[in-house]
Amino acid sequence: MFENLSDRLERSFKILKGEGKITEINVAETMKDIRRALLDADVNYRVAKDFTNHVKEKALGMNVLTAVKPGQLMVKLVHDELVTLMGGEDAPFVLKSHPAVVLMSGLQGSGKTTFSGKLAQYLKTKQGKKPLLVACDVYRPAAIDQLKVVGGQIEVPVYAELDNKNVNAIADHAIQQAKTDGNDVVIIDTAGRLAVDEQMMQEISSLKDHVRPDETLFVVDAMTGQDAVNTAKEFNDRLNFDGVVLTKLDGDTRGGAALSIRTVVSKPIKFIGTGEKLEAMDVFHPSRMADRILGMGDVVSLVERAQEQFDEDEARKLQKKIQKNQFDFNDFLKQIGQIKKMGNLKDLASMIPGVGKAIRDVDIDDNAFKGVEAIIRSMTPTERTHPEILDSSRRRRIAGGSGTDIQQVNRLIKQFDQTRKMMKMVTGANMAGMASKMKGMKMPNVAE
Repeated sequence: MFENLSDRLERSFKILKGEGKITEINVAETMKDIRRALLDADVNYRVAKDFTNHVKEKALGMNVLTAVKPGQLMVKLVHDELVTLMGGEDAPFVLKSHPAVVLMSGLQGSGKTTFSGKLAQYLKTKQGKKPLLVACDVYRPAAIDQLKVVGGQIEVPVYAELDNKNVNAIADHAIQQAKTDGNDVVIIDTAGRLAVDEQMMQEISSLKDHVRPDETLFVVDAMTGQDAVNTAKEFNDRLNFDGVVLTKLDGDTRGGAALSIRTVVSKPIKFIGTGEKLEAMDVFHPSRMADRILGMGDVVSLVERAQEQFDEDEARKLQKKIQKNQFDFNDFLKQIGQIKKMGNLKDLASMIPGVGKAIRDVDIDDNAFKGVEAIIRSMTPTERTHPEILDSSRRRRIAGGSGTDIQQVNRLIKQFDQTRKMMKMVTGANMAGMASKMKGMKMPNVAE
């Protein structure tokens, strides 16, 4: 995501590297290069031109502090302008009604049905909602089947009427069903088309007027670049939707849609799809996206994902086990499971500042843990709890049971032993440091 743009911007900043001060000449040269980078990323021409003009005006109007180099200042100005370009503040997603109604719109193939499931999963797991998915794509039976499959995977009910072609009636019945069953959010998946056509626009406009949704979202494939922006504008002219969802941002996208759509359509990006898994979606944060475009990583999102998976009570129990040198393969397996739930491994690594570029050409397989899991699951409960009993004969049996070889088993056990020792040392050092601090504190005298 944005890899080519990030490279081009980095090269543009190098024009100012070594310069003692900002001048009209070196700023103009830098802005020319940045504008080319934006256009190559399929950013709308007017947006790219306005962007560089704003940065140029700010750069020439500033006195550079002695401690700040011109190149550093330019990175700051470009970062701030990127944030503004993508909306500035995070766009709220407001569900007031009971049940609240979310209407999904978009072209066929944009990922609308899958995202409906992702949104249901997000509302269920992160906001404690009880969603109902509604199949209002009455023209493609496969779309209804797909929504049912998605609903089954996340254990969210799906309302559908196979013999009814009246989407307004289906939506009415679904909302009534939601009231009966206690569902507090109704997500309506509508029909998509290969291109914008009058019949589809009339149908979805009528549906919106009929159900009066709390949120109308336009789902668009980020890989279609400026076509996505143009389509969004046509939909917005008819629907006046509340926000945009950019899907497939994990693919080979140049980023033009993400950078142009807010300015051209005047509607915020609210969510992004970052992978095929139903957990692979994020709330859109303009500042964090600007950080990632400029190669600064996204530590905040990484920490948030970790916090969602790691329970504080479990962490305390684990810390005690580590201190007593009781960390075993059961704990190791549980940690692997939690890391996998956080998302795509390469995407996670790219959130660490400086790592994204370094691993760009490295193939990080999401199945990288499969061999490790197979080896651990081939151990008996006693062997997992007491790794010290794993002699050569047991290791040979584990290798045979896991479909691996003895070298792989030996390597894993060695790495596990090293990890366990390191974790004990780190935890011990932290506890010692805390004890030292407490020792230096003056404790209050209760008798005083």
